[in-house]
Amino acid sequence: MRKTSVERKTKETNIRIEINLDGTGRYAIDTSVPFLDHMLSLMSKHGLFDLKIKAKGDIEIDNHHTVEDTGIVLGKAFKQALGDMRGIRRYGQASVPMDESLASVSLDISGRPYLVYKVEFPKKGKLKDFDPDLIEDFLRAFIGHSGATLHVSVPYGRNTHHIIEAVFKALGRALRQAVEIDPRVKGVPSTKGKL
Repeated sequence: MRKTSVERKTKETNIRIEINLDGTGRYAIDTSVPFLDHMLSLMSKHGLFDLKIKAKGDIEIDNHHTVEDTGIVLGKAFKQALGDMRGIRRYGQASVPMDESLASVSLDISGRPYLVYKVEFPKKGKLKDFDPDLIEDFLRAFIGHSGATLHVSVPYGRNTHHIIEAVFKALGRALRQAVEIDPRVKGVPSTKGKL
């Protein structure tokens, strides 16, 4: 089974994540940041991986440390659960509409972390107490520690919540494709013989 648990403690956060890449989309997520919990639940459900997250952070200051550090730990968990990456499809792509918004995500589990983030929100300001700009920080932390190349593009959208929701659903579906085992792939999907 491609599953693992990762824990990370700092003076700012304490985060534990369990993941099963071959799950069914079950999740139990409590980061103390409700909007992030909602987005990660969507990602898990659409990615069909089981995900448990328990995070405590200095949210009395703001949500930044908890959001970014959750991305770090989730990236480490994905990388660890993938192991030697033998047989994976490696690439994943999904476009997901959410009412008036459309998000496209393409990724490569390449061992070369890189983020292209083409997302603009129609209005500045928070969603309740969540700063939408933290999504880019989360994704940068996630890809930096998972070793993936990730391109996120939102060509249009009117509602900030819908835009972010489309991004996380598309990310879940693209990850699902990329980590899936292809029985025709022998070894790792690279002419180098290593990812």
